[in-house]
Amino acid sequence: MRHIVWDWNGTLFDDIDAVVKATNAVFEPYGLGAYDADGFRAVYTRPIWTAYERMLGRPLADGEWERMDAGFHDHYHRLMLECGLAADALSTLQAWEREGGRQSLLSMWWHERLTAKVAEYGIERHFTRVDGLLHTVPGGHKAESMVSHLAALGVDPADVLVIGDSVDDAHAAQHVGARAVLYTGGMTSRADLKATGLPVVDTLTDALDYA
Repeated sequence: MRHIVWDWNGTLFDDIDAVVKATNAVFEPYGLGAYDADGFRAVYTRPIWTAYERMLGRPLADGEWERMDAGFHDHYHRLMLECGLAADALSTLQAWEREGGRQSLLSMWWHERLTAKVAEYGIERHFTRVDGLLHTVPGGHKAESMVSHLAALGVDPADVLVIGDSVDDAHAAQHVGARAVLYTGGMTSRADLKATGLPVVDTLTDALDYA
């Protein structure tokens, strides 16, 4: 494996606290009790509107997803200011670079915000390409974005390892014929990650063992 495609939210960027608090803020008007991280992981899935329906116990009404998603991001973009990179994110990026490997970043977060945040941490030089959402509705699946990302890079999927925190990252890797390792620091429960049959790690450093 000579190329790593990193996920951002919940992987390189340790934002689980902001995600849970923003979600609780969105659901407060519905009278639902607050989730902690493990409780949130138990109901989390993608597409995210499916998780919201699971949490409410009913289908979303017309326009309800859009309102909830806008509210979530309003809260998230405030709360994320308290978050930072995963503890071993920088050292892992540097270690893979020393190994002579290439790496890129693919996120389902808004592209402009993603590139600004990556630049803020001074880590953009580690990536040959950084892609976030441009025009697609947020909250959906990553597979087609992965197709476009690898095509733009011009890399063979057989030479790619995807490192992410969700089952959706696993599906995106499988969709293009890449390998994947899944990290427990994000929004998905260990049980759901293990159920994919893919390797599951507790640190980003350990993920490099599969590269």
